[in-house]
Amino acid sequence: MTNTLRVHVLVDSLTMGGAELLLADLARGGPARGLELSVGYLHTDEPVAAPRLRAAGLDPEPVGAGRLLDPRTLPVVRRHLARVRPDVVHTHLQYSDLVGGVAARTLGLPAVCTVHVIEEHATQRDRARARLVALGRRRCHARVIAVSDYVRRQYLAAGADRPEHVLTVHNGISAQPLPGAGARVRAELGLAPDDVVVAMVAVLRPGKGHDLAVAAVEHVRRSAPAVRLLIVGDGPAHAEVASLAGRLGDGSLMAGHRDDVMAVLDAADVLLHPSRSDAFPTVLLEGLAAGVPIVAAAVGGVPEIVEDGRSGLLVRPPLTGDAFAAPLARLIGDRALRRAFSDHGRERFAAQFTAERWAGRLRAVYERSAAP
Repeated sequence: MTNTLRVHVLVDSLTMGGAELLLADLARGGPARGLELSVGYLHTDEPVAAPRLRAAGLDPEPVGAGRLLDPRTLPVVRRHLARVRPDVVHTHLQYSDLVGGVAARTLGLPAVCTVHVIEEHATQRDRARARLVALGRRRCHARVIAVSDYVRRQYLAAGADRPEHVLTVHNGISAQPLPGAGARVRAELGLAPDDVVVAMVAVLRPGKGHDLAVAAVEHVRRSAPAVRLLIVGDGPAHAEVASLAGRLGDGSLMAGHRDDVMAVLDAADVLLHPSRSDAFPTVLLEGLAAGVPIVAAAVGGVPEIVEDGRSGLLVRPPLTGDAFAAPLARLIGDRALRRAFSDHGRERFAAQFTAERWAGRLRAVYERSAAP
């Protein structure tokens, strides 16, 4: 029987970000691998991810830390960790990595951290902060976890750490397919049963490739007018994306933010992901779980999720609308290929990307980090 390992996750906030939202998936997968999780968050602004954690059986605790350079911040975090006294501290995001790492070290608690993205540092202040955080990770964390081999390569290429200190641990999710739910979503959105739905699920912001999606579907609809682009998500570029989608007329539909992503994916025939950069996109894990064939840009950590020619088709840079139109048209026109990709995607998800698999990978890191 596996011994229980008490892990305290410390995160900057519980706002609507990928790192924050994935904690609920880990909470669901952890018990099967003997992990007992608790969560603390430093900043109390809009804890929108808190309901997801509570639904997963966790009650996240606000730590109430101040600004990074506030001399009261470190003592507050140290007192918090001293009271919880877990077997391992796992920090996420820069602020928690630095302050949580230092606090854990002063208490003799083993700590690990996860690097989720490689951020651009436009200003001298940004670069100075990144160097400080990298120093804290090197000195205070037993291991630095990268969410993909791509992130690990970029982090090491920036000179942030030594190779033996940084390892890749792919995320997992607790999503379950919802066969049949897509019919309700189609009816709700006014999509006909015979519409060929190409779904794009992403925050509406520059770099996500909405322009490429519109151009690709525009091209495909010339020979397949039943194809419709379903854009799911919201964000700062809403007006720009709406203007782009308007070029398709009734060939596009903007559904806004939705919490029922797995139901939406059950309504889709193809998942399109033309993002120009991505560390390890969760929506592609959801696509595999739902059994939706994928067309995606071969950037960042995407090729570590989607096997080209088995669960989807990858488009290598340079990325253009026409470059996405060809694989999209191929999938739309070949029902047997879509079915084969769907079957393999589900198999790959079950083998690699469930929350339980993720928790097992993390437990191995925790045990090595906590070993005397």
